[in-house]
Amino acid sequence: MGGTVRLARKILGRLVPYRWLFASALLQVLGIGLLELAKPWPLKIVVDDVLGGRSLGWAGVGTLGRPALLAVACLALVAIYGLLGVLSVTSNYATIKVGQQMVNDFRSELYAHLQRLSLAFHSRRQVGDLLYRLTSDTFAIQTLTMNGFFPVITSVVLLVGMLGVMLRLDWVLTLIALAVVPLLFGAIVMLSRRITVLATDARIKESAVWAIAQRTIGAIRVIQAFTTEEEEHRRFVATSGASLAANLRLYTSQTVYTAFVNVVVAAGTAAVLWFGVTHVLAGKLTVGEVLVFTSYLASLYAPINSLMQTYGLVQGARVGAERVFEILETAPDLRDGTRPLAREEVRGAVTFEAVRFGYDPAQRVLEGVDFHVRAGEVVAIVGATGAGKTTLVSLVPRFYDPTAGRVLFDGIDVRDFQLKALRQQVAMVLQPPLVFPTTVRDNIAYGRPDATASAIEGAAHVAQLDDFLERLPEGLDTVVGEAGATLSAGEQLRITIARAVLRDAPILILDEPTSALDATTEARVMQGLEALMAGRTTFVIAHRLSTVRRADVILVLDAGRIVEQGTFTELVARGGHFARLHRTQFGGEAERAASS
Repeated sequence: MGGTVRLARKILGRLVPYRWLFASALLQVLGIGLLELAKPWPLKIVVDDVLGGRSLGWAGVGTLGRPALLAVACLALVAIYGLLGVLSVTSNYATIKVGQQMVNDFRSELYAHLQRLSLAFHSRRQVGDLLYRLTSDTFAIQTLTMNGFFPVITSVVLLVGMLGVMLRLDWVLTLIALAVVPLLFGAIVMLSRRITVLATDARIKESAVWAIAQRTIGAIRVIQAFTTEEEEHRRFVATSGASLAANLRLYTSQTVYTAFVNVVVAAGTAAVLWFGVTHVLAGKLTVGEVLVFTSYLASLYAPINSLMQTYGLVQGARVGAERVFEILETAPDLRDGTRPLAREEVRGAVTFEAVRFGYDPAQRVLEGVDFHVRAGEVVAIVGATGAGKTTLVSLVPRFYDPTAGRVLFDGIDVRDFQLKALRQQVAMVLQPPLVFPTTVRDNIAYGRPDATASAIEGAAHVAQLDDFLERLPEGLDTVVGEAGATLSAGEQLRITIARAVLRDAPILILDEPTSALDATTEARVMQGLEALMAGRTTFVIAHRLSTVRRADVILVLDAGRIVEQGTFTELVARGGHFARLHRTQFGGEAERAASS
């Protein structure tokens, strides 16, 4: 019960911005309820007063002749249904609009929160599951407020109104009609828990389908290269089948409930008809009153049934809402700092003090890392795969925080800075290169939408894109394919290098910046990168000798520890870990370069 109250508070709090439109919709729903109560009365007038000749006894109305009375009854019937139609349209518009705006706000809140959560969080989550929560589970707030609240209000208004009229007409028949209500509420208690469990299972399995689809479509090149289409297809079909089976179990339970309700309602209707006809024959009720009563009887069970179905609907939606709130209530594991950081304030010195880090607390990736980089220096980070190179540079822009120790930026702990301000001082060229399905111009200007055309062209020139752009049909305004599918790996990399050039940040991080380039292009790009690195503190993750040799200092990582550091010449002459690593990778090239 406490969980339901907390969930209601969270959702109602998000309804506050639309309270006036909500109030308007609520008034219209109340009007619909009152008109529903009036629907059978014109028919009663026709049966009892026009056909039966009984006087209405209302002031001024009893003097009307039968033709006029018939006309009034018919006009009243048309007016009631006409007003119902108008109110149905306007109330539906209002409720749907409020619901959609709440969904949009809910999605916006979740999307913004997902962007604030660290890479550590995203590395633990399936992208497809997060997409399902963002696109589908967020609709739960509309179901809970609009599809849940308004049907309840309508049903309550109808129930109160009809019970009042029915008790006034014949209290015995009313009690007979209500005799089946305990059975209906018993059905709620009996099936609600099962429906909730089945709805949760269905949501989880449906999100698994999204996760599988997202993963396989994103890896279609690898799947085709390794001819695993049939295996992936079987995995997708199995996941889809499990999802559909879960939904089938949910729908079956709901159908069983509906069938049970229909049988109970039929039993109640039969009992009322039996006793109602008996009362007419005894002169206790008129035929018109029985028509009103039986009409209300059908309408009485309809809102009760609506309440039951709404309960099942709300249970399913509640699962979706709780899945969204689970993410929203996940506290960012990167606390935002308070200290601003402007470009002109930055010198660019970086210090690691006894830094330890692990994605899993039980398994360390970095252990006791200590080093200092002076402003403007170029630092090469080398080591075997899995040594922790990318993790190390990821601590500089605070993609992660150390589990122990500190990372200092110009002598200040990076955790003190505002995240956005800190990251604006860092430009990155990462692997694999990320290219968006938009124009080359927009890709280069990503992160700097205010960049001038000449600045974009200058960045493209530094990244050696001139020849490439000349071959494109629309130059910088050519649209590239999804994930850069229409570009070679080297072209994608050069676009991301141009993006980093345009960023013009004092800290530069290069993750294998020339790995996808041929020797000729690499030489040209390195000229541009050297111009870019001038005056900037640069971290280069590299294996190629041509890149490592240009570094002011080389850090050699092994199993998360710095085992050596120094210049290229010093490390080769030392004959230690670095020298062995380069002998393995480049044969005798390292020794020849050192002696030249």
